Amino acid sequence: MMKKLFRSKSNRVICGVCGGIGEYLNVDPTIIRLLALLLGFTGSGVLVYIVAAIIMPDEI
Repeated sequence: MMKKLFRSKSNRVICGVCGGIGEYLNVDPTIIRLLALLLGFTGSGVLVYIVAAIIMPDEI
């Protein structure tokens, strides 16, 4: 069965992007959130998160 990348509905803080990536990679979403925070200090990190929140579909 092929895994699909979705924004998480159950593990959501802002938009569910980090929760969805964590579920997809079988990693704790807190680690993904910390990496996103580190990338957020760069100008492109915030832009990448916003684009991912727009592009990634919601979990069914």
